[in-house]
Amino acid sequence: MSAGVERFELRHPRGVTALLFGAGAIEAGVAELGPRLAGRRVFAISARPILDLHAERLLPLREAAARLDVLEAPDGEAAKTVAEAERLWRALLDAGGKRDSLVVAFGGGSVSDLAGFVAGAFLRGVEWLAIPTTLLAQVDAAIGGKTAVDLPEAKNAVGFFHHPVAVLAEPAVLATLAIEHRRAGLVEALKVGAVADLALFERIERELDRLAAGDLAALAALAARAARAKARLVERDPGEAGPRKLLNLGHTLGHAIEAEVGYDRIAHGDAVAHGLLFAARLSAAFGGDPEFAGRLERLVARLGPPPLPALDGDRLLARAGADKKAREDGLGWVLLDTAGQGSWDRRVPEELVRRELGRFLGAGRGRPL
Repeated sequence: MSAGVERFELRHPRGVTALLFGAGAIEAGVAELGPRLAGRRVFAISARPILDLHAERLLPLREAAARLDVLEAPDGEAAKTVAEAERLWRALLDAGGKRDSLVVAFGGGSVSDLAGFVAGAFLRGVEWLAIPTTLLAQVDAAIGGKTAVDLPEAKNAVGFFHHPVAVLAEPAVLATLAIEHRRAGLVEALKVGAVADLALFERIERELDRLAAGDLAALAALAARAARAKARLVERDPGEAGPRKLLNLGHTLGHAIEAEVGYDRIAHGDAVAHGLLFAARLSAAFGGDPEFAGRLERLVARLGPPPLPALDGDRLLARAGADKKAREDGLGWVLLDTAGQGSWDRRVPEELVRRELGRFLGAGRGRPL
């Protein structure tokens, strides 16, 4: 294995996912998976912008497998629909897909969510491999086995857990990311650090300018560290019944914003950035460490997410109530407790949520309640 590749594992109830991060990760991963690829049909699901930039990264797979077919999906969140999943299932059947075929997610977070979902349901489940090409996918979406598509009413409303056999994260592909895509990945890494790895959070504080500017060495080290932190939480709680819920920090309101604004009008990372800002505010109001909440707010502000359009607080709370994280007994919030630690399923009094959301939206972020 290349000296530049860092390898670790995520153990889950269905087996083990190998995670390879660093220069040469794709080649090293394909070499490790060689016996599983020989004589096998491989179907890579990707989007045209990714293929235009990085199609050559699939060459090791093409050489190792019996055949490689590329199936294109729409770019971004538009890919994550039931109709698109059905189109891909039909395409897999038409192309001769079998129970021992392998699906590859080659792209960002949306491609990862979609391809994993398609693989998990096709012929009652086929194996899949993640080759994430964005920072968000490398630090978050490709790790942990969550797969899903959206409904107009709620993000990730239809899905299941289906872990990839491996995640191959090559830092060189991050060189082509636009600033908004780097920002999205940094937001997700901040989330992990804020509740599960204080050293990761502090690294982002120290290196934010380098990271936002696209320094590949800094981004590669960050991606591996964030992936390790997430993998530790997933191993403790693979079904998201307890501590893994911490990874939803900022996503309760973030997903509501996406569904309300429209998935094609706001980037996921920007919606979550605003969700983190609100989570920090709500945490401080509900007894969390105000100093650490302030640190998180300042870091998110430095990333410069664009302002929100005018939003109605009542509609956002209704959207949040329909989120996949909601329970019959109400909506539990993920909150910051102190530096690097958080808690989940916090039942915050509705009047406090409404008050803080009104103030949040009234600060130039929408229409107050």
